[in-house]
Amino acid sequence: MAHTPLRIVSYNVRYFGHALRGLASTLGPKRRVAAALAGLEPLPDIICLQEVETQSFRSSVAHRRSRPGETQLEAFMGRMEETFANLRRPMPYEAFYFRAHHYKVGEFSLYTTGLAIIVNTQRLSVDTHNVDAPHHITHHHVRMLRERKQSRICAHMRLLRKEDGLPLHVFNTHLSLPTPFSRAFWATRDKMGNGINQLHEARALCTLVRHRAAGEPFIICGDFNSPPASPVFHYFCDEARLTSAQAAVGQIDPRLARGFPTAGFMHMRMHLDHIFSGEGVRWLDADETRPFGDTRSRFHGLSDHMPLIARFQLEPPAAHVAPPSPASSEPSAPPGA
Repeated sequence: MAHTPLRIVSYNVRYFGHALRGLASTLGPKRRVAAALAGLEPLPDIICLQEVETQSFRSSVAHRRSRPGETQLEAFMGRMEETFANLRRPMPYEAFYFRAHHYKVGEFSLYTTGLAIIVNTQRLSVDTHNVDAPHHITHHHVRMLRERKQSRICAHMRLLRKEDGLPLHVFNTHLSLPTPFSRAFWATRDKMGNGINQLHEARALCTLVRHRAAGEPFIICGDFNSPPASPVFHYFCDEARLTSAQAAVGQIDPRLARGFPTAGFMHMRMHLDHIFSGEGVRWLDADETRPFGDTRSRFHGLSDHMPLIARFQLEPPAAHVAPPSPASSEPSAPPGA
């Protein structure tokens, strides 16, 4: 008997502060994002969020905490509970926060960065995670600036499907912007996904994933700051031999960098967000994934990114064999790096 497919959402929520251009987090966006997620049918089983704060001036200046010490993720989950209560439905989610960076001036917390993974515990159980020590993948192209550069991490969970105990590894990340401290940055018109630092982070990420997944099915999602057809995207699909969920279901042409924007800034439109998978994951659809600016989406106007929403089927172990590691995991550097 076929198992019910699983559904995953990957979403850069911009600190729930898009209403104020990212300057501060407010209650309204948390409530609207919660309502949009709860309105999906079927409900997501895994929700991976990027750009989530811990506690800082930015996360609290426009939103008074309901209790001392409340984090931004806890405040958002409060809105999720509120939303499900209003719908008279049981709240199925448990949230996990992965802290990346903390910017302070003395003892004053200016702002923080991090990732979150939210799990539907009605369908999945959490086996292991790295909340206490997320894996760092930051590549410091200029060593003297490493303390000022945002730390890039990879959040990891090993989940078990409750129907049959089949494992699934979920990796959530947010790669750096391309470094301007390289001749290659200035040698090409298309910057995103062409940074040598981004390629190094992609290599570090894939090495980590292969090691932690150890041949079991896995998904990698997040904001990669890299469009299709870029060197970073080619590294994931061609050298690391991962599958793009959107490409697998025919939603995008991986040869086109601008065919399906997932993010926007002023008049710019960019495809920066992706979901990749290894063996043992079969993608079924990406229904309700809409390009940035599509007013039909329930997520329109809630962030400067749009969520990727996809359904997949986990294949039983006999149906897949993990491919051997590439002969070389070193990504090719752009000319002049």
